Amino acid sequence: MSTLTRREVLKSTAAVPLAAWLDAARDVEARQPPAPVNIKRAVLVSMLPKELSWQDRFSLARAVGFDGVEMQTVTDQTEAEAIATASVSTGLTIHSVMNSDHWKYPLSSPDPEVVKKSVAGMKTSLMNAALWKAGIVLLVPAVVDGTTTYSEAWARSVPVIRDQLIPIASGFRVQIGIEEVWNKFLLSPLEFNRYIDEFQSPIVKAYFDVGNVVFYGYPQDWIRTLGRRIARLHLKDFKVDRGAGTFEWKNLGEGDIDWIEVRKALADAPNATWLTTEISGGDRTYLTDVLRRVDRFLAGFRPTDAPSG
Repeated sequence: MSTLTRREVLKSTAAVPLAAWLDAARDVEARQPPAPVNIKRAVLVSMLPKELSWQDRFSLARAVGFDGVEMQTVTDQTEAEAIATASVSTGLTIHSVMNSDHWKYPLSSPDPEVVKKSVAGMKTSLMNAALWKAGIVLLVPAVVDGTTTYSEAWARSVPVIRDQLIPIASGFRVQIGIEEVWNKFLLSPLEFNRYIDEFQSPIVKAYFDVGNVVFYGYPQDWIRTLGRRIARLHLKDFKVDRGAGTFEWKNLGEGDIDWIEVRKALADAPNATWLTTEISGGDRTYLTDVLRRVDRFLAGFRPTDAPSG
């Protein structure tokens, strides 16, 4: 059975009622394969069973089918070296490192000693990344709170990243991935663009979290607006009951995110090379299901839909 092209559908408009041919055109568009993306699948390290050794955790992730893992900052050098060994022996790539001190010691603090500790913590994360051959370190750049205004957060964080962190990251050949989180900062994709562009450096990129913007925006819009600035993605789903004023994190495909539209938007983010699931952890059966949902998303289906045909 032949498949109608969009042009053929449009040619038939004279003989078909308007509503009918619009439905047919949409059906043709829905059947078009999504633009291919070259994105690898990773799991956040906290999703792996903590009772296992690093070797066994990484072996499990590899056996499930994940291509890589996102680590969190490790301050103990012996442990960091054991993690590097586990990565090499299992073949599980450590593609990124999540910095750990940016909340406790924000770069936007008015206290120079707090900023100094933040820079030191980021340096440890960058050293981890260099040891583990990870390409990027995730950074929450600023925190707006009762003592730090939005403009102050911007004005304080930019020079520290530009003058101190970029030279360190450049020396390690590691990028800095700025993430938008619930820190009351970078609340629109236009601001996010401007913040990244402020540095005029290939070192600073966007680490976009799909779930973090659902309260006040649409992730597909953010992805298309940020475009080539995006280097990495976090995946999680989010359910909001605005009537009741409640929300909860959900497994992929069980929340409010329109995964089909998010998948389409990835065509506008060609530099996004890895995505990491950042949801609750579990055993091998659970992790296998999570990866299945990711693969359906990347194939252009909703994470919980089974492909037809």
